[in-house]
Amino acid sequence: MDLYEYQAKDLFARYGVPVLPGTVATTADEARAAAEELGTTVVVKAQVKTGGRGKAGGVKLAKTPDETRARAEDILGLDIKGHTVHKVLITPASDIAEEYYFSFLLDRANRNFLAMASVEGGMDIEEVAATKPEALAKVAIDPIAGVDLAKAREIVAAAKFPAEVAEQVADVIVKLWETFVREDATLVEVNPLVRDPQGKILALDGKVTLDDNASFRHADHAELVDVAAENPLEAEAKAKGLNYVKLEGQVGIIGNGAGLVMSTLDVVAYAGEEFGGVKPANFLDIGGGASAEVMANGLHIILNDADVRSVFVNVFGGITACDQVAKGIVQALEILGDDATKPLVVRLDGNNVDEGRRILAEANHPLVTLVDTMDGAARKAAELAAAN
Repeated sequence: MDLYEYQAKDLFARYGVPVLPGTVATTADEARAAAEELGTTVVVKAQVKTGGRGKAGGVKLAKTPDETRARAEDILGLDIKGHTVHKVLITPASDIAEEYYFSFLLDRANRNFLAMASVEGGMDIEEVAATKPEALAKVAIDPIAGVDLAKAREIVAAAKFPAEVAEQVADVIVKLWETFVREDATLVEVNPLVRDPQGKILALDGKVTLDDNASFRHADHAELVDVAAENPLEAEAKAKGLNYVKLEGQVGIIGNGAGLVMSTLDVVAYAGEEFGGVKPANFLDIGGGASAEVMANGLHIILNDADVRSVFVNVFGGITACDQVAKGIVQALEILGDDATKPLVVRLDGNNVDEGRRILAEANHPLVTLVDTMDGAARKAAELAAAN
């Protein structure tokens, strides 16, 4: 789960990372009131879960409460890389002497953690990495040893932070590591981490990604979910324990196993080129158990997607045999009843495939078309989507 900037900075403050105060506003009047309370020049910052806000006009300076209101009106409703701004953060403007970059992240390729730091912050770190790789220090972090003050000083030295702020930055790094570990994050990033004219280090921005797999350890993380911004189908699927992602196509996809589902998306997209560019409408992995309830929940989610015109159920029987999957499909359609209105193309293979196909053939449901091969089933699903 990605956090908004204001949520990330609230976490930082909890662990002693120096941040500026701020107030979240959802209307221009609330923004004006926040600026009046702060009583200083403020920055109005769009709250969206993407970068590039400044370039898109989502970060503006305001010297008075009335100007704050006007800037908030400009930003609220703004589209930034497909994200609509519904909230702005009103925070005091800060004079900046220098801008730095720092992050901790999960290094999946090396199965490790990684610290990245640069004295050239305030811009896209990808640009720094591409044009001046020597300006970006990368320090591997042993997950067992973690980051103490000595390790933090090693990172500071590697990034060549100025001597006059080295100890402050090292202290902030230790606190960011504590945030990273104790909140089960996969990313903690500050860009820019700044030195003000008085020599104080501040986290002016914050980006945090929390590991959903650890949510059982953090009941308070549920409060960080922006329900209003969630896709309603994704929210419903999450509530039912389904691994679902909404896409922008017309063929609903159900599969067992993330790898198989990803392959299915590719095959459907390829087959759909023949039928005017039909594409997959979702990613839905039902995992190893295709019970009637799981299948019914999956079909219910997909059939409630107005964009879906056909459904492709692609299952390889392994731990759960194909005959159990077939029974699950038949029972799911019985459970759904009149809610099942769109054609289903089913491809079964693997353990007990003959019995599974026999069960579906015998049920002879008018919405179900049984196809032996993955390519053939993808083509049929695309054809039905185009026809509907």
